[in-house]
Amino acid sequence: MCDIKEFNVDIAREEVQRLRRKLEDFRLSSSPESRDADRNYGVEYSTAAYLQSRWINDFDWYEAQSEMNEVPHYLATIEDLTIHFVHVRSQNPEAIPLLAIHGWPGTFWEYSRVWRPLSDRNNLNDPSFHVVVPSMPGFCWSSFPKQGHWQLQDNARVFDTLMKSLGYNEYMVQCGDLVHAVGRELGAKYTDSCKLLHCNYAPIPLPDDIHLTEGEKKAFRKHEDWAQRHGGFDVTGRTKPHTIGLALQDNPMGILMWVLEKYQVVGHSEPWDNPLWTKAILTTASLYFFTGCIMSSIMPYYDPPTYKKFLDLPIDEDNRIKVPFGFTSFSWDADEASKRAVKQSVEQNGNLVFYRGLIHPYASGNVVPDVQLTETAERNDAGHLAALQQPDGLVRDIRDLAKEAWGKQPKAESPSTSGGLKLSFNPIDSRVRHEYRT
Repeated sequence: MCDIKEFNVDIAREEVQRLRRKLEDFRLSSSPESRDADRNYGVEYSTAAYLQSRWINDFDWYEAQSEMNEVPHYLATIEDLTIHFVHVRSQNPEAIPLLAIHGWPGTFWEYSRVWRPLSDRNNLNDPSFHVVVPSMPGFCWSSFPKQGHWQLQDNARVFDTLMKSLGYNEYMVQCGDLVHAVGRELGAKYTDSCKLLHCNYAPIPLPDDIHLTEGEKKAFRKHEDWAQRHGGFDVTGRTKPHTIGLALQDNPMGILMWVLEKYQVVGHSEPWDNPLWTKAILTTASLYFFTGCIMSSIMPYYDPPTYKKFLDLPIDEDNRIKVPFGFTSFSWDADEASKRAVKQSVEQNGNLVFYRGLIHPYASGNVVPDVQLTETAERNDAGHLAALQQPDGLVRDIRDLAKEAWGKQPKAESPSTSGGLKLSFNPIDSRVRHEYRT
């Protein structure tokens, strides 16, 4: 169990004013360095100038902060760590506890377009969810572990403690990006509590000695392009995170460019004149700046498995997901899962019960048994940041997976079904303690 206290997002006015001054003082070069510079060089000059102007003249931090505070925030103390999290409870006493984990370059805010739709429901036949969205250690108001060699998988232990402290002895997990390793750890080694897993990204390699289909060739070319031209951030994080961290610290335009370049690559179907997308990237960059977390947000790349080992995670027997899991492949992501990769994931990756994506998930003449495969609901309008780009699709997939598999597991006993979760406030230190009625 852990101590939990209420939290309110409240950035001091002088800090907001200071951000504006730093943005106004930042000088872009008078013109691009190369006449033919395009996105292959990184962030385009015109995009940088556009977003600098929008950040100064249009973006309203107080509006974003007010939206954040529309849902309950808390701070928990676990293993000497402070863990910030959002907890959006459903009115439905039978709701499924859902742990939603963000990656990089994201924050808890990445799930802001889905936590209300998941906790509410328009159709009584649909499941609803008690949504818990923690900030990863080192992000926003979650502290970074002081001890060295903190592995991504260590976060699974912390988040499992958090969920149990909230009274959720059984729960579902949603994740993508680098934190797929966290979800995999929960689904492989915390099966007493993690009962169902949904991923919208996972490395699923194919054997080297097979003839690739056209769809697989396209996915392979995309993967090779990512590895060759877009992996600089990963190399920097794995080798010299302090160097880039210190360069970006207290540098809002630097933070924006570092984060923006990845937003462009893994979600570039979004036009930059889309106000919602612009607000999302500026909110993310503001959170990194105000909380001073840009360096610590990069640190998870220093101690994770090597890239090769990360790709091999799915085929390592120790990492085999033992609980039912579902996978959604969004077409603008860095990697698409081909049909045979899905089949391989059934055989080697774990107990796949749900798949939805752009590529038709059938092996030639081979239908994967006992797996819900869908070719009509293609996910071709989002990428790595699916919760921001395609909230309706992600919500639908989480619900469909829960309808497919949660009922086959023993139901989690929600705090509200056993007398309810009672919050008691200590007037001395204002900490919120969770007391469970028996």
